[in-house]
Amino acid sequence: MPSPFTCTPYSLRDRSMTMGFGVPPWLALLLLAPSMGELLSGSAPPAEFFQPFGFTILMALYGCGALVCRELKTRWRKGVGSLVLLGCGYGVLEEALMVASFYNPGWMDLGVLAGFGRALGVNWVWAVELTIYHALFSVVTPVLLVELAYPSRKGAPWLTDRGLKIVAALLLLDVVVGFVLFGTMLGYWPPPAPYLIGVVATLGFVYTAHRLPSGWARKGTRPICRPGFYTAVGFLAALASALTFGWLPTLSDGLLHPLLVCVVGIPLVYGFVKYLAGFEWRKANRSQLMGLVSGPVLLFILFSPLQELDASRPDDTSGMIIVCVAFTLLLALLWLKIRRDDTPISGIKTTEPGT
Repeated sequence: MPSPFTCTPYSLRDRSMTMGFGVPPWLALLLLAPSMGELLSGSAPPAEFFQPFGFTILMALYGCGALVCRELKTRWRKGVGSLVLLGCGYGVLEEALMVASFYNPGWMDLGVLAGFGRALGVNWVWAVELTIYHALFSVVTPVLLVELAYPSRKGAPWLTDRGLKIVAALLLLDVVVGFVLFGTMLGYWPPPAPYLIGVVATLGFVYTAHRLPSGWARKGTRPICRPGFYTAVGFLAALASALTFGWLPTLSDGLLHPLLVCVVGIPLVYGFVKYLAGFEWRKANRSQLMGLVSGPVLLFILFSPLQELDASRPDDTSGMIIVCVAFTLLLALLWLKIRRDDTPISGIKTTEPGT
């Protein structure tokens, strides 16, 4: 019986264009998404991330979430704009519908945002920040990295129809189990009305992603630049976003209105996406896209060792320096692979999906 998670067998060319670990792309994404969203970000340091139960929950959440977003985007024949919107839907699914951090005033990770921007039972600044974070770093970045590592499979589904249903079911089961576990452990259950808004928002992002024109980000006319330029743009955009949502609220001291943070943050991210969409990506090579994706990843890589040296953190952050080294090596390995065979983004012949 064929595997439900593999649409087509690998050719010799497929194997030569992978990261070199001999794993199928769906499995690479299943592992990379939680590793970036939780491990590299420091939200779940190694001592927490690699606990068997926690790792299973995170893989079913982040990995299955990224896989579902990628499969829907591919099957709908959409572009990166739809992937961003699907990532936003995933962010709401995790933070609003599973762990309820959008609503919980005592959520442990709020930090300086505790009480800042809270109205009508919702932590609005936190909600905007986490929706953007999950869209761009938990979904879009790992999806693009794995597609760059498997160029001949870029435009083809990685799962059969049955495989997609299994992955989607695991994601939903994980959300339900997580909702019960977090509610029981924290003694907090979100009020029905805001929670219903979260459900509507998730479905709204998915619907908009399906309706967004496929060529939304493919009609730019600005000449393509060198890969290093896009690395710098991606790095600075990620840094500006982190400062807006993480540092700007610390300056408020009761004077800065939370709405100002959202007014600055949302146009910042949207302007970044629109600016990049203005380039003629149809004439770009994989190295240009790799440069863009590398920027935000480099920011987290540089930040990860500081978390191990941060004595003020109550959790065990040992091993974050090793995480920094591991991701640096993985990024460098993919860069070397791409530089040896820097094919055009739009000129990659993809493997046809199976039946």
